[in-house]
Amino acid sequence: MTTSPLTQRIAELDDQLGELAKPILVLKYLNWPDATEADFLESWRAGRPALPVVKHCIPDWRSEIAALDNFVKLCEGDDPLLQFLRRSAWSYAEAARMLMSAGTAEFTSRSISLYGRPDDVYATQSFTGVDAAAFLLEKTEALLGGSHVAPSEAAEPAEQFAVRLQNAIDDYFVDDRVEVIVDNNLSSKAIAGTSRIRIRASAIFTDLDFDQLYHHEALVHTATALNGRRQPRFKSLALGAPRTTRTQEGLAVFAELMTRSIDINRLRRLALRIQAIKVALEGGDFIECFKVFLEAGQDEREAFKSAQRIFRGGDVNGRIVFTKDCVYLKGVMELHVFMNVAIRDNQPQLIERLFCGRLTISDTITLAPYFDSGFLERPRYVPPWARDTRRLAAALAYSSFMMNVNLTPVTVERFVAATELAELK
Repeated sequence: MTTSPLTQRIAELDDQLGELAKPILVLKYLNWPDATEADFLESWRAGRPALPVVKHCIPDWRSEIAALDNFVKLCEGDDPLLQFLRRSAWSYAEAARMLMSAGTAEFTSRSISLYGRPDDVYATQSFTGVDAAAFLLEKTEALLGGSHVAPSEAAEPAEQFAVRLQNAIDDYFVDDRVEVIVDNNLSSKAIAGTSRIRIRASAIFTDLDFDQLYHHEALVHTATALNGRRQPRFKSLALGAPRTTRTQEGLAVFAELMTRSIDINRLRRLALRIQAIKVALEGGDFIECFKVFLEAGQDEREAFKSAQRIFRGGDVNGRIVFTKDCVYLKGVMELHVFMNVAIRDNQPQLIERLFCGRLTISDTITLAPYFDSGFLERPRYVPPWARDTRRLAAALAYSSFMMNVNLTPVTVERFVAATELAELK
């Protein structure tokens, strides 16, 4: 490919962004010590619940922020790759500002600018995250009313689980090495990077966790990072810029749905987090949010972990919260609509492009000239469900139809009555 002054400029900026962004690791600096959970649950069980005491230890990133702000200015221009670099750098700077304001109202406002809030109206629809959460909780509550949705029994320790996950990952990523690490300092059950997937050492895994983590963490988060790193002319596609979080998490949850790896309680957790964020933003403290999860059926440890996610970097007294968990439902619903439209409009390549790196939905469209020219290459790793648009289209069409079906007035006896009526005719 010929090198123009523009492509040379892009190459130089591409090299710079990775170094500038490297220190800004959002979740790393929001973890709570394991002792926090033990202390809280001890006070809770003793009948004298006390708010957790958490100290924020955030690096001074003022020089990094200044460098990223300067980088944004260097990326001025209408070229799609310059816009990608500019927006990515802005989101890293915004994340650094958010972290440095941990425990203050500024933390929440910057979290909202990156991840949104629960009452945002979805761009392609007329409802909010709160509306979507209420709908899902109502539907799942009805299904859980039966006695044959068995609870997931956690029985597999992290070390054993890691070996099983490593074997599956080795079989899939045949051209790259991805290592599964058992981590003692992790608040989430698992976090995926480009070359490592970390799982929490203290976690006990259920029979459903394997498929969920494999399809969510490995075949989406790790695969998109690897595909981005394999790009020969634009390595910034491998960066997990905060601006890509909604699409990344939405795509990962969508993968769970398409592979039937998600269970009803996992779906409820995504909805409950949105409701709890709303409670916290309106002034509810950690204990009130803990009760939201507890009363919805989570056990004490899970309820603590769920509430902890919301107050990471915030204030356990309420109003100052981390809103990242708003992106999961919003992202998966955007992806559902986007894939329907891509197939309807004969642009299935947009679906494949979602896996070319850590991209937003809009990037798959705006970067089209670079994909079409071959400057940006097709992804090496695309999960089977995303490769076969025949089956994907059928699943999308059917799920869109079923969203309009009202189950509330239906009983099993109705099917008997309907059959008898048909036979009489």
